[in-house]
Amino acid sequence: MSPNCILERVATTKSTNDDLLARWRAGELIDPVARIAHEQTSGKGRAGRSWLSNPEDTLCFSLAHPFQKRPNELSGLSLVIGLAVISGIAEALGTSEVALHQQGLRLKWPNDLLLNYSKLGGILIEGGQSNPSSPTWMVIGLGLNLRNALLIEKNLDAQSSIGVAALDQLVSHQTSLPDTEFIWLKLIESFEKYLAQFKQHGFSYFKNSWAQWDAYNNQSVCISGAGKEPIIGISTGVDDTGALILKQRDQSIVIHAGDVSLRVQS
Repeated sequence: MSPNCILERVATTKSTNDDLLARWRAGELIDPVARIAHEQTSGKGRAGRSWLSNPEDTLCFSLAHPFQKRPNELSGLSLVIGLAVISGIAEALGTSEVALHQQGLRLKWPNDLLLNYSKLGGILIEGGQSNPSSPTWMVIGLGLNLRNALLIEKNLDAQSSIGVAALDQLVSHQTSLPDTEFIWLKLIESFEKYLAQFKQHGFSYFKNSWAQWDAYNNQSVCISGAGKEPIIGISTGVDDTGALILKQRDQSIVIHAGDVSLRVQS
């Protein structure tokens, strides 16, 4: 872990993402900051959706990280973070990424982790550049279910179309999950490694790796959101910028990560 990454632990906060975004807007960020909360009272997902956080059952943290690039040069960042989470999970659980793949761990474009097609975690990235001469600060938030998936699912909005998974489903019944602090530190180490590679190479460096974890490759999917009519097509992977390639009859269209939602067509 880099010595200049500040680690912060708080018992309760509304949202670790909002905490760090407020500091960025106030010009108070200098070094990378990782902030973890035992409980988030107003945690959020994409498009303003709430993120349920049960103390002890979920891991919620955010990392504020500077980039010497413009925001539009950071395309594919959420996909790279998904790969970093997988690597961090493997390190924390003392297992291999191959084993996790065999157990059904996958990534859903552009920012979800799935375990056998149930939601294990979600990534939310916010931030920007205050002026053209300043670094671009991105606040990378992760919510990861640790245990009690059935209880979390029971408390979710009844309209949710996807089940809930938890990290303890990846360990044997005879083995308990590592301490939350240990998992968090392994994830931070992985984030820093992957962010360093992303800064140097961009998303194209990770394109083939991401394809191996793509939950819905070659499946019929529906893209909705951004106030537009839903788009249906065959998901055929991502391009060098991390945009989703959707095949419709004789043409392919490119969907950029924005306020969109991907659902598999039944």
